[in-house]
Amino acid sequence: MTLTAETGTQETDQSPARTTAADSAPRRPSLSPSRAADFKSCPLLYRFRTIDRLPEKKSRAAVRGTLVHAVLEKLYDLPAAERTVAAAQTLVAPAWDELREEPGVAELFEAPEGEQAESLEAWLASAGQLVETYFRLEDPTRIQPHGREELVEVTLPDGLLLRGYVDRLDVAPTGALRVVDYKTGGMPREAFEAKALFQMKFYALVLWRTRGVVAAQLKLLYLKDGDALTYAPDEAELLRFERTLQAIWAAIERAVATGDFRANKSRLCSWCDHQALCPAFGGTPPPFPADAAAAAGWRTTLPLTAATD
Repeated sequence: MTLTAETGTQETDQSPARTTAADSAPRRPSLSPSRAADFKSCPLLYRFRTIDRLPEKKSRAAVRGTLVHAVLEKLYDLPAAERTVAAAQTLVAPAWDELREEPGVAELFEAPEGEQAESLEAWLASAGQLVETYFRLEDPTRIQPHGREELVEVTLPDGLLLRGYVDRLDVAPTGALRVVDYKTGGMPREAFEAKALFQMKFYALVLWRTRGVVAAQLKLLYLKDGDALTYAPDEAELLRFERTLQAIWAAIERAVATGDFRANKSRLCSWCDHQALCPAFGGTPPPFPADAAAAAGWRTTLPLTAATD
């Protein structure tokens, strides 16, 4: 296996986890890279997001990540020769017009009276700068993606359903696979590279299990500082990673069965919307929604509310 990286500064990536109608309408319990990461960092956060489905505030940084992802996806709708920086910049405004219609987005730019905040124009310009940086990392005129924003999923032999969305999937004439993910933050320090690659190994595992091909390259593009991190997994590593996911899933199932989701206090708590309900901050979580969990296909030993006429 190989790992190569250019040097750069660390910044927590603000690219959002994608949420679609398919995500919000449960079919049966499944594991995604973001939800696995939630449980690893804080089981209670996993519960609030996945079981309780508590609302969370949007942030300008996360919305900017969504905007940049949309522009880079639409860029590849253009003929190869027309994929220029100037053409990409013209995609920012229409992508923003679509995004601003989503609930809670426009309100981010309505600053309270007397409070100074970054103007919408400056914010859009910062998104445009991230798009421009992308062209320092790749030449889109020489790339023809096999898939963009593509859902990949597989059910493992033990029944665990893995699901995730790949920013871009490239397939070479030889059949070699490259998985590409866009990050709008800065590249992490070496000590945090394993965490950054967790998501990419997840995709590589699903693709290996569905296509029988181990991805030749996993590529993370960090648009804030123009760095790239590439990695080449091997089959033995993906087998070990599969066992890691199965262990995470077994722990999630135990927590759901008992309703016992522990809080894990860390630096990430500073960005959490749920401190008022967290025991680590003196809060009290709402009663575990056993009925909702059972309706979504979870197995729980907790009593369910009897149906009434």
